[in-house]
Amino acid sequence: MIEFDCPQCRGHFSVDDNLAGRRARCKKCGTPLTIPSPQLLAALQAPPANRQPRLPPRLRRLQADAEQMRDAFANFPLIKVRSMTGEPPDEYEIEYFVRGLERLADLKDPVERSYHTVQIKLTGDYPRMSPQCKMVTPIFHPNIEPGTICVGDHWTAGERLVDLVVRIGEMIAYQAYNIKSPLDGEAAMWADLHVGDLPVDERNLRPPELD
Repeated sequence: MIEFDCPQCRGHFSVDDNLAGRRARCKKCGTPLTIPSPQLLAALQAPPANRQPRLPPRLRRLQADAEQMRDAFANFPLIKVRSMTGEPPDEYEIEYFVRGLERLADLKDPVERSYHTVQIKLTGDYPRMSPQCKMVTPIFHPNIEPGTICVGDHWTAGERLVDLVVRIGEMIAYQAYNIKSPLDGEAAMWADLHVGDLPVDERNLRPPELD
């Protein structure tokens, strides 16, 4: 038998097990209710020590980010998660196997570079504030300097980390760039003069799992 109380008037009821999940109304106060299953009742009646503690919102977000990152890039050849730090992770190192540019000291024009590494840190203010992103490997791009990647001024808490990782890849490949407010003025001038040569890498950097 299933024994349960009405959530409104606390009236007590006892019904057969085969009625679990049925919609009904309390005979005393008329409140609509669903007859709980024996499994649900057992979980609710378990001692607090046996219940799984509910994580704070930020930790739940970090946990969801980590699961999405693993699923999206596990079998994707152009973007790989090199490392995750923290439990749940709040720091990532991402590898990009895409064509971008770097400037060598002894050459006038930038040259292609096909491997890039990015570090992403999720601060204590994340997801309210955007992640801190920086290049680990050399790059020549209007919106990237060694210590900062300009990921945009319109970050919202609802934006997914996996989408940001793809957007950084699109920046590296020159599929996305902005020469109007650059971090690297020299790279912005070069991009403006060589717009016909861009993007450097035209491949789709979005894993199928994200579509």
